[in-house]
Amino acid sequence: MRLGGQVFLEQKNPDSWANALKEAGFRATTCPISGDEDIAELDDYLKAANQYDILISEVGAWSNPISRNEDTRRKAIDYCIKRLELAERIGAQCCVNIAGSRGEQWDGPDPDNFSNETFELIVETTQEIIDAVKPERTVFALEMMPWVFPDSADTYLSLIKAVDRKGFGVHFDPVNIISSPRIYYRNGDMIRDFFEKLGPYIRNCHAKDIHLTGRLTVHLEEVIPGKGNLDYRTFLTELNKLHPDTTLIIEHLSTCEEYRQASDYIRKTASELNIPL
Repeated sequence: MRLGGQVFLEQKNPDSWANALKEAGFRATTCPISGDEDIAELDDYLKAANQYDILISEVGAWSNPISRNEDTRRKAIDYCIKRLELAERIGAQCCVNIAGSRGEQWDGPDPDNFSNETFELIVETTQEIIDAVKPERTVFALEMMPWVFPDSADTYLSLIKAVDRKGFGVHFDPVNIISSPRIYYRNGDMIRDFFEKLGPYIRNCHAKDIHLTGRLTVHLEEVIPGKGNLDYRTFLTELNKLHPDTTLIIEHLSTCEEYRQASDYIRKTASELNIPL
């Protein structure tokens, strides 16, 4: 697998960006451009990434293509298509979004998020995005969330069957579906089950961690890798069975030092398992 992350630079250009990633020990990262006013720089970033053996593995398409607001929904679909086109041009592992939400918060809960109608809407929307691009080098994937499909290995499998497109793949973030103390304490079993059912479809993963506090009712907090209870030994062991270019991207940290701390923990765990990163 390839461990990836982000770097924070006062002055970013293709060479400084690639060099900083190399110095951080990262072999993968997210897309460094927005794809709008900076699209002219793309070839320079691709050249620098190739020079330093860095895989631009993920193009985010964060938006709400199942919004109840039709204007918001159409803009989100158009944005996802544009981002998938960019991922295809780059040859990224995936273009990733969440399914969205039927509620006012684009990434939040809503009573209708788990309805049959919403499942069908996610299927139709995903098909529309993929059919507009027909990707060959990348896939469109949906990051799991605790309050909308896909929220488990089984619902992700159901979506794969229903979408029925070669250009639909899997992004795996185990922290996002640890939504109860039972799963929290047995997350290694959840991770193994996910890889058993979806391993061949997995293109990209996120690395973070989760901590259960002692306050009622249930409080689960995202924390830096190594400060929570995610079973990284199982996570890395299962990831290591996949294609060597499958990526694990550390996310949601604010400084280079935090990314270094997270990277050190993951590298230490991998080293104990004799897993190269």
